[in-house]
Amino acid sequence: MDELRHRLSVIAEPNRFRIVELLRSGPRSVGVIVDALELAQPHVSRHLRLLAEAGVVDATRQAQQRIYRLRAESMRDIGAWAQSFAVLWTERLDRLGDLLDDTDPNGDRT
Repeated sequence: MDELRHRLSVIAEPNRFRIVELLRSGPRSVGVIVDALELAQPHVSRHLRLLAEAGVVDATRQAQQRIYRLRAESMRDIGAWAQSFAVLWTERLDRLGDLLDDTDPNGDRT
């Protein structure tokens, strides 16, 4: 759970969130990320380093470029955690539905 908490806190920073959103559609070079975010390269590199340390992204070298991609495993962990809340909302909506089913059109419970 500590790893997931750390990963979520790293992604929560707005520029890192934007990087994750950008990488959602596929791998990108640092230069492409810099251009898309309109941030200085050192800032983008720092954000990418923190994302890599949290296990959110990894990088490969292609000639002189570093290409970053999302790590599917980390996204699955986050997705599973978020999905666990769906059960909570489903139960609450079911209870609301039951309440509405038991209420007549005048607002009185039957």
